[in-house]
Amino acid sequence: MTRTLSDIAYVRSGDKGNICTAGLLAQTPDDYQALCESVTAEKVKSLYGAWVTGEVRCYRMDNIRAVVVVMEGALGGGATRTLRLDQTGKSLGHALLRLPVAP
Repeated sequence: MTRTLSDIAYVRSGDKGNICTAGLLAQTPDDYQALCESVTAEKVKSLYGAWVTGEVRCYRMDNIRAVVVVMEGALGGGATRTLRLDQTGKSLGHALLRLPVAP
């Protein structure tokens, strides 16, 4: 069975304008390496496809065993302007937990 990030990480996310930021925190110290290998800009962009029109950047935070993902152009113009249903940072952040864990 394929594991997903929901098996190894917690997520906190937010939005500002048309940018979504999500922090993924490893559940255990042993999960941190798998988290770093599983979360890349390319994989995140692939997960969302055309929904994220801008750049995706991933930042490792070794001191707290987390990866912060910044997605520009991710909210269809912004949470108050989009015609998408429930397009807030919280929705997109939780969707990140569907990414498969790297072997």
